[in-house]
Parts: sequence; C-alpha cells; structure tokens
Amino acid sequence: MRDQPPLLVRAVWFLFVGWWLTGLWLTAAWLLNLTIVGIPLGIALINRVPVVVSLKRRAPPPKERQREPYSLPVRAVWFLCIGWWASGLWTAAAYALTLTVVGIPVAVWMLARLPFVVSLYDY
Repeated sequence: MRDQPPLLVRAVWFLFVGWWLTGLWLTAAWLLNLTIVGIPLGIALINRVPVVVSLKRRAPPPKERQREPYSLPVRAVWFLCIGWWASGLWTAAAYALTLTVVGIPVAVWMLARLPFVVSLYDY
C-alpha cells in the first residue's frame, strides 16, 4: 500500500515503542474482553494491534476473497466458549515472538489475525 509509512520508520517505531506498547495494549484489550460492557472496546483495540505494533495499516480486502461472514450467534458462542481463552494464548505467543528477531514476521502475521481468533470476524 502506498499510504504505509516507510519500512525504516516502522522498524524504528517497533524497536522504541511498538514492542512494549503492544504488550500493554493487548493486556488492556484482553481484560476488556472479559467484561460484557468492555467487549466492544476490547475488540476495537484488537483491531488496531497491527498499527500499534508496527504502524501497519490494513490493505483493502481483494474483491474475489469476499466470503460470507459467520452469523452473530455463531460468533457469540465462539467467543464465549473458545475465543476469549484462545485469544489469550494466541496473544501471549504472538507477543513472545515479537521479542525475538526471527519471530517478528510471524508475530505480526499472528497479531493481524487476532480479531478472527477472538470472534471469527475477518476485519
């Protein structure tokens, strides 16, 4: 995408701000997701994780990849039974990978998919 910050800016952001801010951000998001009232804000925070970790903005989804989203009741059951704890494990693993040089690309990929792990919604 053309509106992405240069790679050097993103790398400097990650080294000085992204790695520690992401840990705090994810902790706040996960704790909000444990409360009924906080779920909308927690999901909103999770959707912003790629920007927080590396200033990466989402590319618009390709036209041919459009798929039917899961219904709200299915997503609610997923969140209540699996999403809340799976997202905690996914988040911990992704954050641990951000602390290693070789794991950063995998961590960024995992953090970009975190909204789907939480609620089966592909943002």
